[in-house]
Amino acid sequence: MIPQDFIQQLLDRTDIVALVERYVPLKKAGANYQARCPFHNEKSPSFSVSPTKQFYHCFGCGAHGTAITFLMEHAGYSFIDAVKELAGQVGMQLPDDGKRVAPEEDSRRDKLYERMDIAARHYRQALKTHEPAIAYLKHRGLTGETAAKFALGVANDDWQPLAAAFADYQDALLVEAGLVISNDGKRYDRFRDRVMFPIRNERGQVIAFGGRIMQKGEPKYLNSPETPLFHKGRELYGLFEHRRSIQHEDQVLVVEGYMDVVMLDQHGVDNAVATLGTAITSDQAARLLRLANQVVFAFDGDAAGRKAAWRALENSLPQARDGKLLSFLFLPDGEDPDSFVRAQGADAFKKLCHQAMPLSDFLFNELSTQTDLASQEGKVRLATLTNPYIAKLTQAPLLTRALRQRLDSLTGLESPRAQGERFRPTSRQSRPSPGARQGRGAVQPSSWRILLQALLHDPGRASQMTDLPELSSPEATAVHAVISLAREHPEIPARDIPDHFLGRPEHELIVHAAGELLKWDEQYDLEADFQGALNGVMTQANRIAVKEFSGRKPSDMSDQEKALLLASLKIRKPV
Repeated sequence: MIPQDFIQQLLDRTDIVALVERYVPLKKAGANYQARCPFHNEKSPSFSVSPTKQFYHCFGCGAHGTAITFLMEHAGYSFIDAVKELAGQVGMQLPDDGKRVAPEEDSRRDKLYERMDIAARHYRQALKTHEPAIAYLKHRGLTGETAAKFALGVANDDWQPLAAAFADYQDALLVEAGLVISNDGKRYDRFRDRVMFPIRNERGQVIAFGGRIMQKGEPKYLNSPETPLFHKGRELYGLFEHRRSIQHEDQVLVVEGYMDVVMLDQHGVDNAVATLGTAITSDQAARLLRLANQVVFAFDGDAAGRKAAWRALENSLPQARDGKLLSFLFLPDGEDPDSFVRAQGADAFKKLCHQAMPLSDFLFNELSTQTDLASQEGKVRLATLTNPYIAKLTQAPLLTRALRQRLDSLTGLESPRAQGERFRPTSRQSRPSPGARQGRGAVQPSSWRILLQALLHDPGRASQMTDLPELSSPEATAVHAVISLAREHPEIPARDIPDHFLGRPEHELIVHAAGELLKWDEQYDLEADFQGALNGVMTQANRIAVKEFSGRKPSDMSDQEKALLLASLKIRKPV
């Protein structure tokens, strides 16, 4: 475990502008630097790097992070490798955490990469003279050029094919890498008599394999197990080969099989990736949505395909964002992407992709089959079935509203949340205030939004924000969460706050609020806005308290409620 204070020192010494500029050409824009975003395809620059705050933010796709995050997300480094890379650049040495028992442990991952590379080269070499595998691939329509592009190989039909590649077949790292199985004192290769598909990370390093059986048998595909290099819930087959095309097309196609990816590429569809034997995970969906604005899931049209599509929908909902398009393509009966593109060609397949069913249609079509909309009870059931899925759209408020409106239209019912929004009193805080920001657009942010940004600019402001009211709004929840973090870790740099909320509902809102800091001009008076917002929040809370208690007799109130009412009456307007 690398100590957190070492990470802070490392980031303090790193020039994020110089780092990003190694990969992306930057141009000065005021106090910051701009470029076209390296994480998604765009025509005008929305990617900003701040030399003072030491983070980057894209106003188009939402990508956000520090120097370490950039190396991980753009260059494909693991966390440890990214830290090592930056430490080497600034002349810092990784501290010994006291748990390492031998110097070679520091290079353990490098040794695992080395063994995976040796195995991949062995499999590729074996394919050159393996007539059954060559015949199988030719029968599937694969060319030698495509096989070379994806570095395909073959594992011979033997117990220990890799014994010819490694001088020490008893090497424990072969087991740790998932290449060899050790059972009751016997060792044998995990992959035998299979066409081998190397799975590469975003740096092009082999981290796992998928083996496809050539004859009849089960399992049809055999994948590497979880290892220190490979986590199947994060990686995607074909992403290394197709990343640039995905960004250029601004669309990614998700298929189920490795051969689908390979054959689509051979026919000119070079923006496909495949999951690794599982339904797409939320983490994988997030990665893809950072790369492209459109994600098309392609499945067989049978019951199994629709079931897999539904799992993809469930896991993608928390990562969906307004402006992103998630859609579902169901191929004709008996077809998969491989067979369809071979028979019909790339243009026909791309046409199918353009006709894919939007997420909203798939959601309502599937759930509507489970009820009878001709009855009131059936309409209520549809609302009951649908609401939990809509609730998962935590990062797409506009899409959430649209789906609720569609649900109301289908059922003739109005959701409780929609009623609450309709009758919610208009806040006076929506009007511009004297401390409003200059040159930041016509819409004045809410008081809670201003408080959140003030905290993200200077976490030390948490000490001034005591006794804030507890509200259920997302912005108020985020403010309280950041206050708690800042009080628990008073030394935390502002740039690191978003990373503390990874995987939590507040993360997306905090990232967007942090990104907006880069739009502030030099004349913006944050202190005036902060004090105005703070007074506004407290005034609004006290008005609510007065309204709540004003109709009650003092004799019916507790001492605490009486004290709250008296305090409320003292504050009638912002100071």
